[in-house]
Amino acid sequence: MQLQFSESETEQYYDHEDAVYRALWDKDGSVHWGLFEDGANMTFLEAGANLNKVMAQRGQLQADSVVIDVGCGSGTTAIALCKSIGCQVTGVDLSGVRIANAIDSLEDQPEAVRERVTFKKGSATDLPIAEASFDRAWSQATIYHVPDKVKVLEEVYRVLKPGGIFVFDDLIKPQPNISEKAVKFVYERLLFDTDFSFESYQVALKAAGFEVLEAEDISRHLKTSYLMLSDAASKGNEEHRERFAYLAEAYGETAAAVDHKELGWAMFVCRK
Repeated sequence: MQLQFSESETEQYYDHEDAVYRALWDKDGSVHWGLFEDGANMTFLEAGANLNKVMAQRGQLQADSVVIDVGCGSGTTAIALCKSIGCQVTGVDLSGVRIANAIDSLEDQPEAVRERVTFKKGSATDLPIAEASFDRAWSQATIYHVPDKVKVLEEVYRVLKPGGIFVFDDLIKPQPNISEKAVKFVYERLLFDTDFSFESYQVALKAAGFEVLEAEDISRHLKTSYLMLSDAASKGNEEHRERFAYLAEAYGETAAAVDHKELGWAMFVCRK
């Protein structure tokens, strides 16, 4: 299987689907999966907040950190990081709709946040940023969408200062043999394919110049996320009835794909 999608197709997808994601995932526009604590009865949004907390800790974000959020979406995480930690954040995203949402959201924030958070429209393969501008880089649920993933890693490396930390999560493909059902409900639906397994992703990071500090396969949390999303979609939505019905099925099949090792999720912490 080798699927090829352009960045413009990805941009159009997220511009078009923004309202559906807000109705199902998070009304404030946050679109990433959750990290569930063992034994804790967490909601989907609580698990998403927990992922942010864990990534911030592992990425060593501090009040004086200067951070780039690659694939910032509607800016919810960038704003949350600034408010909770105090760091300066620049968010970059391919979707014009989501960057507009992010800028609108920023207008409602305190002056201290508005002064420390900015948003720019741009591609992760050609970041509109000067080299060595940041001491921290952050990305959630983004790189898998980009056809040239190696270029993204090289761009993040370029804009980081020496010694800078890159913390991110991404989808992985544990095995090359993918069923027709997983192709339809996962890879084609999300407009992506990847050559990266958990192991080969680390090889690519090292080839880009990074030192891999931490690598963790968190696929079980991806399965839980999609089971919860499937359940939420199955409850319906009057405005997006047909789309929710489709997503209930697609999200259930995505969780099954994780079980069948046709899809995975990993978190990485790297240093330039």
